[in-house]
Amino acid sequence: KLDMALHMRPQSPPREPMTATVRAPAAPRGDSEHHTNPWLILVLVCVAQFMVVLDGTIVNVALPSIQRDLHFSPDGLQWTVNAYVLMFGGFLLLGGRAGDLFGRKRLFLGGLALFTCASLLSGVATSSAMLIAARGLQGLGAAFVSPVALSIVTSTFTDGHRRAKALAVWSAIAVGGGAIGLIVGGALTEYLSWRWNFFVNLPVGIATILVAGRLLPPMRARHAGRGFDLGGAATVTGGLILIVYGIVSANQYGWSAPRIIVPLVVGVGLLGAFVAIERRVADPLVRLGILRKRSLRGADMTMLVVAGGIFAVFFFASLYVQDVLGFSPLRAGLGFVPLMAAIVLAANVARRLVSQIGIKTTALIGMSIAAVGLGLLTMISVNGSYVRDVLPGLIVMGLGLGMTFLPLTLLATHDVSRTDAGLASGLLSASQQVGGALGLAILSTLAASRITGSLAGLGHAPTHLQQAQAEVSGYRAAFWAAAGLMILGVLFLSLVVRRRDIAPEVLATPEAVGVDV
Repeated sequence: KLDMALHMRPQSPPREPMTATVRAPAAPRGDSEHHTNPWLILVLVCVAQFMVVLDGTIVNVALPSIQRDLHFSPDGLQWTVNAYVLMFGGFLLLGGRAGDLFGRKRLFLGGLALFTCASLLSGVATSSAMLIAARGLQGLGAAFVSPVALSIVTSTFTDGHRRAKALAVWSAIAVGGGAIGLIVGGALTEYLSWRWNFFVNLPVGIATILVAGRLLPPMRARHAGRGFDLGGAATVTGGLILIVYGIVSANQYGWSAPRIIVPLVVGVGLLGAFVAIERRVADPLVRLGILRKRSLRGADMTMLVVAGGIFAVFFFASLYVQDVLGFSPLRAGLGFVPLMAAIVLAANVARRLVSQIGIKTTALIGMSIAAVGLGLLTMISVNGSYVRDVLPGLIVMGLGLGMTFLPLTLLATHDVSRTDAGLASGLLSASQQVGGALGLAILSTLAASRITGSLAGLGHAPTHLQQAQAEVSGYRAAFWAAAGLMILGVLFLSLVVRRRDIAPEVLATPEAVGVDV
């Protein structure tokens, strides 16, 4: 029977001898065997991250126009910014873990779609309540996009050399996007309308969704089939939202007001309940063991305090150049171009320094330089000029930030398994947003107290010069406090992270990170 079968089988054409070149196995590409160029994946997620960061600052220079058109009260206007920060900071941790549970590509596309739709609603808003609600939806979409995007980067670039390149680009986008937001917001507000600050997201968001849906690898869920920790999700999200609400409202009502104390106390209580739940539940939202990693814990603690100083630069420097120096919105935005250029330049330098002097040392140098830049900004005066009083501080500050973000991102994500990549990214992003909100609230309260104290002793309505002098005094106090936050970051990183806590494979040789941003 075997002989008959062999003779009856159709004959195939003679084959070439087996002498063809044998292909080496493809290098692993993150979550799946997908052949999309990883650098194209980096471009896609960086575009999404750029939109998220941009919207954190793009409306700042448009606030007066928004107030006039939608009849915002002075107290209500701040919620155009606070609603975004509130939802962004509150849902970041949940967003990072949800990507691990349900699939990063799925959540990335869903969050980006929500962000784009919310941008449309913000642009067509006809009332203050509608705009605030739409901005909250934007923040919710951003909370799902940002940590998942970072986890896609860290999962795609598993080799330490290439990861350093990718994270250098990511760091430049994460920090420089805020400065670009001020420029774009000023130009759109001055030449078109404040509504275009939101409409500009539509073509970019739609194009990114279409391209990413086609080119991103499947990125299967890491915990498919496991239970979802609803109690942990509810307590940590509710706790963060209440804490961020208390923080961003403190400047309006004062830290001793019951409407501030109650949310803060309840928020802390919910976070305590979250820790208790995570210790008992079978499938925790946050595996608490990840916090035992000193490198991750040190990076997150450092980011928490450093972010306050970063937010202060954009906020108080923008107020100074517009209210004291008399800059237009567009001119004020353009004034931050040197800061952005310094960040990009320093991010390239940091890529090389992490292999030569170490990640921790690079971050310590970066934060120290940033503190010097903030110290230079304390020299502002009523009769000052942009070139003499603002530009030197912005350049030095930008160099310090560019050398800080890359090593902190590496520390927070390098020694984490792929199953926890989204969680680690969410923790770092949450530290940045919550720290920025807390720092800005404290510094704003400090500046307002100094301004009020300067004017209280006059006994009459202040002249324009006296008002400007009081404002400059308040801004100086804020810049000094921001420099103190940078020094506090130096202390945190020095004390918490040891050299043996940093895995050696995270270091990259200078040759391996030679591609410029």
